[in-house]
Amino acid sequence: MLDLNKDVKYVKSVGPNRVKLLNKLNIYTLKDLITYYPRDYEDRSKPKNLYECVDGEEVLIEAMATGRILEMRKGKMVISKLIVKDQTGTCYITWFNQGYLRDKFQPGRMYRFFGKISNKNGRFEMNSPVYDEIDQSKNTGRIIPIYPLTYELKQGTLRRIIESGLAEVKGNLPETLPDYILKENNLWNINLCIERIHFPKELSDFNKARERLVFEELLTMQLALLKLKNNYERDTNGIQFSKDAKMSDVINILPFRLTKAQLRVLEEIDRDMESNKPMNRLLQGDVGSGKTVVAMIAAYKAVKSGYQAAIMAPTAILASQHLESFQGILDELGIRSALLISSVTKKKKEEILEKLKNGEIDILIGTHAILEENVVFKNLGLVVTDEQHRFGVKQRSTIASKAKNPDVIAMSATPIPRTLALILYGDLDISIIDELPPNRKKIETYAVRKNMEERVNAFIRKQIDEGRQAYIVCPLVEENEEMGLKSVTELAEKYQKETFSNYKVAYLHGKMKVKEKDEIMQKFKDGEIQILIATTVIEVGVNVPNASIMVVENAERFGLAQLHQLRGRVGRGEYQSYCILKYEGNGETVRQRMKVMCDTNDGFIISEKDLELRGSGDFFGTEQHGLPEFKIANLFEDIGTLKKVQKIALEIMEDDPLLEKEKNKKLNELIKEKFSSRIEI
Repeated sequence: MLDLNKDVKYVKSVGPNRVKLLNKLNIYTLKDLITYYPRDYEDRSKPKNLYECVDGEEVLIEAMATGRILEMRKGKMVISKLIVKDQTGTCYITWFNQGYLRDKFQPGRMYRFFGKISNKNGRFEMNSPVYDEIDQSKNTGRIIPIYPLTYELKQGTLRRIIESGLAEVKGNLPETLPDYILKENNLWNINLCIERIHFPKELSDFNKARERLVFEELLTMQLALLKLKNNYERDTNGIQFSKDAKMSDVINILPFRLTKAQLRVLEEIDRDMESNKPMNRLLQGDVGSGKTVVAMIAAYKAVKSGYQAAIMAPTAILASQHLESFQGILDELGIRSALLISSVTKKKKEEILEKLKNGEIDILIGTHAILEENVVFKNLGLVVTDEQHRFGVKQRSTIASKAKNPDVIAMSATPIPRTLALILYGDLDISIIDELPPNRKKIETYAVRKNMEERVNAFIRKQIDEGRQAYIVCPLVEENEEMGLKSVTELAEKYQKETFSNYKVAYLHGKMKVKEKDEIMQKFKDGEIQILIATTVIEVGVNVPNASIMVVENAERFGLAQLHQLRGRVGRGEYQSYCILKYEGNGETVRQRMKVMCDTNDGFIISEKDLELRGSGDFFGTEQHGLPEFKIANLFEDIGTLKKVQKIALEIMEDDPLLEKEKNKKLNELIKEKFSSRIEI
């Protein structure tokens, strides 16, 4: 009996040392191993005659060794040289520090070599190629998969391990999709797909295998989200908030007028809150569109109906900012708000928890601290999570479980094209604030090259001398990448000692302790720091009205949606604000992306363009949504499949909302297997 959950250490060729390396790639079981898909392929299947080879191309040649390997020493380096020839020419092959090759090649025997060839005035050379004897096809003679790797694990080793895994499951994988889905959509069966995604016989095999695997991944996600939504919609045990609790009580005392978009969204929320179904709504709005005040008005309605509200923010400073806003308006209406973050003293925390339990606190604003077990509400009715993409579905349900069916609003300032939002948040209703408050000054955006550095620095000095503050953002290519981290600390040192030595300069990055980050951000907010150098940790909605300049180093490394988020850190006060994007590279795509940023401040237009221009990569990481990470689907490249699959998922759910019919049994099992540990299906 095939056991796909068998520990990968028992697969042939693994052993105790390699299992640790595989675990680093999140490969723990046989199933993880065979679904660890290649990121690319090298076609090593079609040999060329030497005279056909073009300088600089990667190519496969079949040639005879004319003699044995000759070895030379250069310092500590061993250089191994082999001369080979076919019927059209001769090629000189070199390896470095590969002493074990000394007796590998026999004169007069044929071999295959694959590598980059150079043609220097008719003399062919190849450095460090992979090779096989002519009757073998371990490294050549076929299409070879290239996998994402971890340090110390070589392509050849991982390839061998995956081949061992495939040999164990060969032809015995249980089919995961129903027959009718396979037939109607002309999809390959699972056994053929898994074999050919790793080792395609032709490149067209890879396309066909990938088509089916992407289809399955996206279909299960869609069905899971629709099933969740069906659960919500069938549930009529939600809280019916009072019609007498009027949102207009707050609207009428605001020191500013709400936009038409805010009023429209509030109507949708009001309708949801007064119905007997639990509300599950995604509130999307561009940076500065006024989502917080909408959440505040909804919280007021909950409190006036006899319930408590919880507002959950991703950072302590953002939570503190919300408290300030809420108290500024709701205090005069007799609403009691409190703040729960990790830096609150033990004594103060005990006092808050006691008051919360007794119902003496109406609105609790906080960070992940709200999720802790000892946080008990007397009568929680509304949960608002800010910057929804920072909280997974699991965390949303943890906080929602502190009450009986509370209404939930998930707020996000990451503009997502509506088509994609409907797909990614299929379990939520969507409200969009697509209008900025009047009188907001457009943030002037400029894209500049490295040679403009002095002018940019002079402009920063001028702004600071006028009393403003500046953000300077460095890319962190990966969360732990030393290179990105160094760029922040190195730049800070240069700016502190040389470029801006007359000013107060500080830096911020993700590896700092939360307390330290909050302290620096608070000092910046209070004006004690004039220039803040940071990684994207400053992306989430902190309000520093006096900051008027945002400089982004190596802007070409960021997605457009992310650049737009960063730009939204300025332009929050009365001063004209500027965003300067410093970029490198001459590519057409880079120039187009910079142009989009300079031409528009509309986050929705920008995210559509991002989708169009990036072509591949991850838009915002599916993990952020609490969904399983895609192993093969890509939201950019596969938007066509995504739309097709959404239509199919809707038809399936209309016909069989609980997936109870025999024909959908496999789909139901697939969804349970993939999602049950993350969300309640």
